[in-house]
Amino acid sequence: MQFASIFSGIGGFELGLGEAGHEPTVLCEIDPGAQAVLRHRFPGIDIAHDVTQLTQLPHGTDLVTAGFPCQDLSSSGPKAGIGGSRSGLIGDVFRLIEASRPQWVLIENVHFMLHLAKGTGIARIVEELESLGYAWAYRVLDSQGFGLPQRRRRVFILASLDEDPRDVLLADQGTFEPAAPSISRPVGFYWTEGTYATGLAADAVPPLKGGSTIGIPSPPAIMLPEGFVGTPHIEDAEALQGFPRGWTSAAADAARESYRWKLIGNAVPVNVVRWIGDQLKDPRTYDSGADVRIEKGSTWPDAAWGKGGKRYRSQASHYPSGVEQASLAQLLAHDLRPLSVRASRGFLSRARKGNLRFPEGFLESVEQHAAKLEAA
Repeated sequence: MQFASIFSGIGGFELGLGEAGHEPTVLCEIDPGAQAVLRHRFPGIDIAHDVTQLTQLPHGTDLVTAGFPCQDLSSSGPKAGIGGSRSGLIGDVFRLIEASRPQWVLIENVHFMLHLAKGTGIARIVEELESLGYAWAYRVLDSQGFGLPQRRRRVFILASLDEDPRDVLLADQGTFEPAAPSISRPVGFYWTEGTYATGLAADAVPPLKGGSTIGIPSPPAIMLPEGFVGTPHIEDAEALQGFPRGWTSAAADAARESYRWKLIGNAVPVNVVRWIGDQLKDPRTYDSGADVRIEKGSTWPDAAWGKGGKRYRSQASHYPSGVEQASLAQLLAHDLRPLSVRASRGFLSRARKGNLRFPEGFLESVEQHAAKLEAA
């Protein structure tokens, strides 16, 4: 397929769909650092700088992708919702879809959008798609089920004018189940948080993100079984999102080096997109026999489909591909940078003020790590 990419970021859709054999016709991205990466990695592809100024898509565009801004829909953001100044830019995507009528539409955003304001975000999106004549299906997919040791759940919404998006997005089922965190295995967590959330993940990191509660883009921490606590190298963060190491190096020419963390944290996992791209080429047949209607006022499930105002709850899980989770220790190509005494003590202080549960021995190991650094 020929696809147009809106809110391209650092090219997760482009790389994943490209590896599945699809080709971009135009990219649209306003961030200068992300633009530098796109120019470096996709030379010769036109880059539009502002979606609000984009009036049409290239002739022959079969698919439109849009990982639209999540700031207003995220659990850690201002929670302004789908009408916020950033997430509200999805309206320009619908404007372009209405003008160009592509066969397929693929939209991505955070899992929390299904719950914020009783799911008004997902309701708005499917209503817009239905008004334009599209059948749709969505599914929460977790990158842990695609060979990446990062627990990252995102909503992927696929719509089509004439085809059945369920056969692409919902038909394939896997059996992966993430393990519970234990200090006998690597544990990823947010060292910038601790009072209300920590993102604890077993042999994986919590979702990489562009910011934090202390106001800086930063990597999560990893505790190794021997008790050492550190943060991953920027190139390992790229690999955790499915990109080749060094993918964002060009961004350092347009912004400070640390800005690469924000770009990576905002990206879409390449492996998940590659799976969708492969499914588009070779769809299965979806069995909807166990699906039930979503009644008005009901909560939105993690997988659903609909057409013409009728909506159904799907039993599809977060893990369709059946790929086993990759080992975090095996993925890391660089030594961890020790989490500083100040950062460790700050995390411990916040954790002890809250009521969160931690694996047995976890906080004691962070304490011992800080004490060793102080002694050294």
